[in-house]
Amino acid sequence: MSTTAQVMTRQRKPWLLHVTGLLLAFGGISLPFGTWDHALASVGHMAANELVYWGLVAAILLYVLLIERRPLVSIGLRKPGGRDILAALATGVLMVAVLAVIYLVVFPALHWDETQQLQTLTAVPFWLRFLSVVRAAVSEEILFRGYALERVQELTGSRSVAGVFTWAVFTLEHLGYWGWHHLLVAGAAGALLTLLYLWRRNLWANMLAHFMVDAVGFLLG
Repeated sequence: MSTTAQVMTRQRKPWLLHVTGLLLAFGGISLPFGTWDHALASVGHMAANELVYWGLVAAILLYVLLIERRPLVSIGLRKPGGRDILAALATGVLMVAVLAVIYLVVFPALHWDETQQLQTLTAVPFWLRFLSVVRAAVSEEILFRGYALERVQELTGSRSVAGVFTWAVFTLEHLGYWGWHHLLVAGAAGALLTLLYLWRRNLWANMLAHFMVDAVGFLLG
């Protein structure tokens, strides 16, 4: 192989690796197993789904380490500082406040209702809801913010494009179980989580904020 061809191959490889990784992240989380999870056919189905999600998370982490040969700090997994924790707590409180307005003011005004979906979820044993909330905070932040946002930014050279693209995919991924009106909820939360990551670039901070808002919605009460 000529020197020029070798250089072109090295330049092309990161692009191909990023695209493959994004297909793995977005394709994996979009598989049909999400449908029967949200249908809550049984505790066994939901528990099995949680294992599938953790498997996808493991696959992405191994992909970064073994295929891309990059450290996990490349997807935002770095030790959080005091400001990161404070930013996470502030974002979590803000998300809870924003979603409270959506559920208590906007939804009633538009005659939208998610009572049935919420009742179905809260009927699940607490231990499984807790595991699901932890998994959502970890998996969704790794897949959508840490990996996808970082790699899309590297592909496009634009923070704005990466943020908007991954926010849109994150929002649409919540469509299946909740319905179209839930896009307002997922979109608002996703926008704040995206801004938090772009600000702090720390995935642990995002996981904490994400856990806070889901814990209030699905564990309290």
